[in-house]
Amino acid sequence: MPPARATSSARALEAILPLIASGQPYEAHQKARTFASRYNKSKQHDTAIDVLFQSARELLKVGQQGSGTDLTTFLLDVYESKGETVNDESRGRLTQLIALAGPSGSWRKTIIDKAIAWSAKVGPHPAGDPDLHHYVGELLYKEGNFAAAEPYLLAAGKRDSARVLAEMFVEWTNPDGPVGPFALRGTIPYLQNGNILAARTFINHFVSQLTTRRSSLLSPHQPSPIPVGKPAEGEQDEIIFTTDSTLNFAQLAVRACQRAQGDKNKIMREAWVRLCGTYQSKGGLVANREVRKALSEIAELYFAIPPPRGQQANPLGDMISAMFGGAPPTAAPSRRVLAPAPPTSTPGLD
Repeated sequence: MPPARATSSARALEAILPLIASGQPYEAHQKARTFASRYNKSKQHDTAIDVLFQSARELLKVGQQGSGTDLTTFLLDVYESKGETVNDESRGRLTQLIALAGPSGSWRKTIIDKAIAWSAKVGPHPAGDPDLHHYVGELLYKEGNFAAAEPYLLAAGKRDSARVLAEMFVEWTNPDGPVGPFALRGTIPYLQNGNILAARTFINHFVSQLTTRRSSLLSPHQPSPIPVGKPAEGEQDEIIFTTDSTLNFAQLAVRACQRAQGDKNKIMREAWVRLCGTYQSKGGLVANREVRKALSEIAELYFAIPPPRGQQANPLGDMISAMFGGAPPTAAPSRRVLAPAPPTSTPGLD
């Protein structure tokens, strides 16, 4: 005997789907809304979800993005009414509809924004579900929309997301163009989020893929990888020395952070200060003001090193922010420091 949800939704779908097939999308859209509203009000949330999902899917398949998107946002409203959790089934419906919405116009982004907001509200991740972020980022990357894919892959923070981001950045670089900016665009945000595993996965994959494509980046003085620390079992920890100082810095910065112990390990704190000082003294990208600010945040997060006094206040920025409706200046936020990890014989494991 079929489940009650299937029986209830089948009755509604028999009235809706034939309209789509016969070229009456507007009538189908209106019927779907009517049925779903009725089910939602009577607390038959699963039936409403099934009606909205199948109706939206079929409308999107025939190019009715407006109607399909409207029913998808209604679907998310029903998710909230039901208190639906983020799981493979609830996420799977959304990823199907996101894919069918297509890249044209703003329809897909409307669905993505609301889906991620819902996942952030009901799930344990304040930035939204990592798997949802990863799906969107990879989808946009495969479509060649690199700029749009980047923030989703960074927000996902998964190991696979870091690999995809590295591959995308390698494709994004010009054959003879600078690579340092891309190294920092992947490494710094992951480190700022306390995600050493993603930062390490990204920079390892990025440098490996990049030097394979552009052998001229390998340092003639040290063409072979340099072993670092004690390699984990089955996984060698190494640095590929290159002719690009920013690439070298990014690799060393990740290794330093992964061995940080807050203010418990003075040797690593001093090593971090020397590392930043050495590369910033050379000028270039690592000495850039915004990069310095980000590195200062990382120093506080991993090594419990307080930011420079001059960085704590920006009166002009506060004034401009207030003029344009931003939040008024507040007291300095409490220091954000990662809890020191216990010493390990296999450095680098997150």
